[in-house]
Amino acid sequence: MFETLAVEHAAPHVVLLRLNRPQAANALNTQMGRDLLAFFQAVPEGTRAVVPEGVRAIVLTGAGERAFCAGGDLKERNGMTDAQWQAQHEIFERAYWALMDCAIPVIAAVNGAAYGGGCEMALACDFAYAAEGARFALTEVTLGIMPGAGGTQNLPRAAGSRRAKEIIFTGLPFSAADALEWGVVNRVLPAAELLPAALATAARIAANAPLAIRQAKTSIRFGAETDLHSALRLEVEAYNRLVGTEDRHEGVAAFNAKRAAVFRGR
Repeated sequence: MFETLAVEHAAPHVVLLRLNRPQAANALNTQMGRDLLAFFQAVPEGTRAVVPEGVRAIVLTGAGERAFCAGGDLKERNGMTDAQWQAQHEIFERAYWALMDCAIPVIAAVNGAAYGGGCEMALACDFAYAAEGARFALTEVTLGIMPGAGGTQNLPRAAGSRRAKEIIFTGLPFSAADALEWGVVNRVLPAAELLPAALATAARIAANAPLAIRQAKTSIRFGAETDLHSALRLEVEAYNRLVGTEDRHEGVAAFNAKRAAVFRGR
């Protein structure tokens, strides 16, 4: 379906999405922007030709061992007019916003270099695991631009504003160990264990009640953007929408019957 992405139904309700330009360190070109936008727009619509039916969790990683995503494809950008550059960036903006707006959890499995837009992509996911050899950087200021796909917003929310300023203003790379210490990633693992660990977490999420996961994700995201009093009201509203669901009845019945719950997203 895609020129620059590979979509795999990795487990029940779990999709493995690979950035698939390993020959170019999975650099973000215009077509990859279009493909990412199409994919994440298809998720809430349930477009079966693009996304397997009933997906409840997505793991996003890079093809090959060299890179997660090296950032924008500067070879493609070389010689672009200002208008062409801005038109391309609008595609990237829409793709990243669609990723952040995705109703279901997206886990980044950072298998190598995550520079520029690649780092921003990992930050746009709900959380991230990284291989021990992974490297991160927001290098845009060394090119005369600045992070423009969520980096100036998502990094401070993960690492704090003072750390984010240091990272963005210097453009210097940092290690997976640094990323873990600073809250950019949740776990650091040997390269061979990265994808199995991310997929295991995705499978665990997918086994839980999907409507509950979606409501919790909505509450966390929008609650963080408002005052505590309003956020608590938002949380209760999200909670109350689950009380009448079949999944809520199934969860309680399964608990009392001492069996595994079978959630259907209803």
